[in-house]
Amino acid sequence: MSANDPTGYEASWYTATMSGGVRRARLSFDLDVDVCVIGGGLAGLTTARELSRRGWSVALLEAERIGWQASGRNSGFVLPGFAEAPERIIERVGLDHARALWALSETGVDYVRDTILETGMPSVAPRACLLEVSKTQDTEAFLARVEVLAGKLGLDTEVWSIQRVRSVLKTDTYFHGLHYPRAFHIHPLNYTLGLAAAAEQAGVRLFENTPALSIDPAGVRKRISTPGGRVRAQHIVLAGNTGLEPLLPELAATVFPVTTYTVVTGPLGRSLGDAIAYGGAVSDSQWADSHYRVVDGGRLLWTGRMTTWEADPQPYVRALKAQIKNIYPQLGDVAVEHAWAGTMGFAVHRMPQIGEMSPGLWVASAFGSQGINTTAMAGILIARGIAERDQTWRLFAPYELVWAGGAFMRALLQFSYWGSRAKDTIRARLPKRRRSNGSRADVRNPLARGAEGNQSADGAELSGSRVAP
Repeated sequence: MSANDPTGYEASWYTATMSGGVRRARLSFDLDVDVCVIGGGLAGLTTARELSRRGWSVALLEAERIGWQASGRNSGFVLPGFAEAPERIIERVGLDHARALWALSETGVDYVRDTILETGMPSVAPRACLLEVSKTQDTEAFLARVEVLAGKLGLDTEVWSIQRVRSVLKTDTYFHGLHYPRAFHIHPLNYTLGLAAAAEQAGVRLFENTPALSIDPAGVRKRISTPGGRVRAQHIVLAGNTGLEPLLPELAATVFPVTTYTVVTGPLGRSLGDAIAYGGAVSDSQWADSHYRVVDGGRLLWTGRMTTWEADPQPYVRALKAQIKNIYPQLGDVAVEHAWAGTMGFAVHRMPQIGEMSPGLWVASAFGSQGINTTAMAGILIARGIAERDQTWRLFAPYELVWAGGAFMRALLQFSYWGSRAKDTIRARLPKRRRSNGSRADVRNPLARGAEGNQSADGAELSGSRVAP
């Protein structure tokens, strides 16, 4: 990994532009509280803040610095949903249950938006909208996804034609798109730091550089041992995600880590406008490639590539630069000023792990891919479960703690990712070859015809059309 910068974090564009970052003391004494939260990422901070707002005394222990892992390193996309495909959620739990889960994911989006506004967080810089684009002309598959998201789950969205997508993303790599008008993107580290400040204001006691060495979850008053002191609490919330292996290896074995790599370019000047005329976030894959957005008035933040092991980001800079150039050749060879890696946690079922494992012992974990909204949702659910005995968290009961498959599953996932990249490359090249032979990009494409003001086969104009329940 890259060397620590003066802030005590791994160096990144986020740490270079962070606001605040107050250092908190280590725990150096014994402490009695109602709830002890282990993990200073978004899930732990939200849980702690919401419990404290309900009148409970809370201590939060972070082994490194607040927002040290994925919470302070991710792409900053805030939108409803989960890592698991929505159609698979419906298959597993049924439509009504899936709708309830989806509605919860939307409450997470609302919580993040409302918290930023209510607290006046500095330098979080929320910007509206997200565009999910297709790299193939598979209109049938695209419309099937729209039907699930909008028709079955009630997502308020817009279908964008090929022409509309390419009017703002000036590349022949992309075809039709799905626009999320209520999604937004943020500076995730500054949001995490702002959330920590809000938690402290609510009464939470935060301790950094305080790893939990062991826990004793038996009895009414549970014990957590740290290098400098011991905490006793009625409830323990395990929000350490991939960092729990030294503490609870059995729980850690239910989550497999996935590391992605992010670069931020230098200022791109006028050439950026020749490539991207869209202020929202962009995602062109359900895997790690490619997720990007314009930041800092003219830089490109780009996340791509994936490994099931942690690695130094520098060897991936060349690949990410090539990826940018392949999609936007008009940008040329971009200069990269920042590069870093971030590790997320996934369960085998690709859904969050939320709930009470035993009396007074709670887990909030496995938020990979869409962590900002789902961590907020989890914090709310667990706080309500503890303080109000609310049972809504049981909606996640079908997604149990399951062994993540160890090294075999990691290898399988890595090969699946490589296979998906190869497949995308082949499928993307075929339309380009057809166009080079003179064929039109919108042949037999109802979405493209909609962009010209014509009607699709079912009579609905699809260019920029709003799809809502």
